[in-house]
Parts: sequence; C-alpha cells; structure tokens
Amino acid sequence: MHVPDGFINAPVSVAAGVVAAAAVGVSLRGARRELDERTAPLAGLVAAFIFAVQMLNFPVAAGTSGHLLGGALAAILVGPYTGVLCVSVVLLMQGLLFADGGLTALGVNITVMGVVTVVVAYAIFRGLLAVLPATRRSVTVAAFTGALLSVPAAATAFTAVYAVGGTTDVAIGKVFTAMVGVHVLIGIGEAVITAATVGAVIAVRPDLVHGARGLSAPLKLRVGGELVDAPAAAPAPVAARSIRKVWITGLVTALVLAGFVSYYASASPDGLEKVAADKGIDAKVEDHAAAGSPLADYGVKDVDDARLSGGLAGVIGVGATVAVGTGIFWTVRRRRSDELTATSASAPTAG
Repeated sequence: MHVPDGFINAPVSVAAGVVAAAAVGVSLRGARRELDERTAPLAGLVAAFIFAVQMLNFPVAAGTSGHLLGGALAAILVGPYTGVLCVSVVLLMQGLLFADGGLTALGVNITVMGVVTVVVAYAIFRGLLAVLPATRRSVTVAAFTGALLSVPAAATAFTAVYAVGGTTDVAIGKVFTAMVGVHVLIGIGEAVITAATVGAVIAVRPDLVHGARGLSAPLKLRVGGELVDAPAAAPAPVAARSIRKVWITGLVTALVLAGFVSYYASASPDGLEKVAADKGIDAKVEDHAAAGSPLADYGVKDVDDARLSGGLAGVIGVGATVAVGTGIFWTVRRRRSDELTATSASAPTAG
C-alpha cells in the first residue's frame, strides 16, 4: 500500500507530513518507556523483519497481491510507540534506497501504514485481552484479530486522504469499495503472518513479547495432594536472559526471506496498485525522486541475474534497516537512561 508521488496533492501531502512528524515525535517519547536493554535491539530486528516480509507479496485475487503492513506485529512485539517507529524506519529505508513509496508521500505512508495500523490493531488487541482468558493463546487470537482489522482500516484511511487531496477525479465510493474489498483479503494474510510470528516468539521467549507481559501462568507445586502456586521467583537479570540467540535467529530468518524467498513472491500488483490502475487513480503519478538509486525496484544496478540482483538488494535492505533501526532505538533508550540518572542525581538524599 505504498502511496507513490502524484496520488495526493501538495497541500494534503504536507498536512499528512505534519501529522506523521507529530506521531513520530510522540512515539519517540513513548518509546523511552517501552525500550530497555533487551527490547532496544529487538526493535531494530522487528523493523528488519518487517522489511523482509514486505518483499514477500502473496496472491489474494486474480491479478492482485498483498504484503504485510507490519503495524500490528510491531506494536504487539515491542509496544505501540516503538511499533510506529519501526514501521516509519522501514518506510524511510524503502523510500530512500529502493524508490518504493513516494518521498513527497512519506507522510501519507507513515500515517496510513504506520500510525493507523498500530492504533487500530493495538486497541483491538488490548480490548480483546481484557475479555479473554489471560493465556498465551488469547494473545495469539487477539493478535490475529487486530492485524486482520488493521489492514482495511488503513485502506479506509487512504481513501479518506484521497477524498480530500486526490489528484484525479474518481468517484470516492468506488475507490472505497475497491480498496476495502481487496484489503480485507490482504488482512487475512496479515493476520496469519502476525499470529504465527507472535506465537513463535511466545513459544520460546514470552518475556520478549510486549503484549504478553503479565500473562505468564504461575508455576504449580503439589503440596499435600493439592496444586498450589509456587512462590514467585525473582526476575532474571538481563544478562542471564540474553536475547542473543533470538536476535541471531530472527536476523538470519529475515536475511533468508529477503535474500532468497523473495524471488518467489507474487509479481502481481499489490492492492493499491491494482485499484489505482483499475480506477484511474494513477493518472498523474510521478517518477520517484530516487528512481536512479542503485537499489531502485529492489534490484542491484548492473547485476544482470534477476535472482542474484533481487537477493542482494534484499540482504542490503535488511542490513541497512537493522543498523539504522537499532541505532535509533539504542539512542532513544540511552537518552531515557541519562534522564533517569540525572533525575536520581538531583534528588535530595535523606538526612
């Protein structure tokens, strides 16, 4: 659902940019509360994983494909504020390096694909957890539902933006029906990927899933023939519960998906591209400012072998995204630590 340059007029693109900048600013402050020594590197990995999976377009209808948006997955794994930042990093890397998603439309894309998906998915996720049993299975079910509904919500948000600032004269009702219809199908794929990923992480390290915190069942002991709760154990120190294995496994998975599996992804246009072509939304589309990039269209310039070119581009994209994302999240975390240290140092001591 990457909106290219030329779909939305300049005033609305600027307004969307202001909204996106405000959302990123709020998320930077909120992420300080979500990030710690474990989740900061994990957040960079989540961004890289979303980048990789977005390369895997899957067929959803005749001549139409879809791909992960990632807002629900990021919000549930690392928190909603950090989730907005994860998707924003992915969109920034895609726009600058791969000419995917217009640069003038970056604010629209962050608002629609990052903010709307995260807000909708996480609100539904938390609402369901409030009424479902406090189990890991409930987390997976809530993740599936939140992801499923976040995609048509993003399609609705795009339609609203287009209704205000669209550059072509197309009946909004037709755009809305087509966009929501195809993105409901894409939402099913989004839900399956999100639930499977969240479930896999919960199975090995539930403590690393932001949305599953506090849901661990207490250890039971049999005393006098009856099961009773065991005394709560002290939290394991961060060093003792290293995320190194999880991080390495996740990074290798992302590299394999982007560097190898992506070659077999559907070549059909995604939901927005298909609707735009069918309804005439793309009549005034503009060439991407980064169209001359050596990595434009997810291929390496001057590498003739399509499989090798796409694979190298995917690997470079994953590496760049994890490096930039991890750097940002560590900086946010360090700033929070510095603030806490300064506050502690300035607090009066008891006499």
